[in-house]
Amino acid sequence: MSAKKSTATKKSAGFSAEEKAAMKERARELKAEAQKADGEAALLAKVAEMKGSDRAMAETLHAIVKKNAPGLVPKTWYGMPAYAKDGKVLCFFQSADKFKARYATFGFNDSAKLDDGAMWPTAFALKALGAAEEARIVALVKKAVG
Repeated sequence: MSAKKSTATKKSAGFSAEEKAAMKERARELKAEAQKADGEAALLAKVAEMKGSDRAMAETLHAIVKKNAPGLVPKTWYGMPAYAKDGKVLCFFQSADKFKARYATFGFNDSAKLDDGAMWPTAFALKALGAAEEARIVALVKKAVG
């Protein structure tokens, strides 16, 4: 029997448990990266549809969240720009035009860690974003992420 034939008849042990675990981890990483890229593209497309100050505020909020909470995953949620952690929407931007309101809203869901006693705000009306508002949003986003 030739050496070539004898190795061909041996059964392969396949991948080790560690190799399988590494491949599964990499597959999860690739999926997460793809979802983040797709989610960000969808979010930016929604922002591009907005007009005037709503668009400007959404662009500013996106930059704030990306810089101060890079672990959050951009996506859309009910057609609004949103940011998720562990698959749950943490915060979102609702343009004034969405429901014909007189102001836009930056809101947080219950997964945000904003607890402050027995009562605390979870949504904030936005007419404009100046330095003071941006600083407050940075602090809220950082606190919400935990």
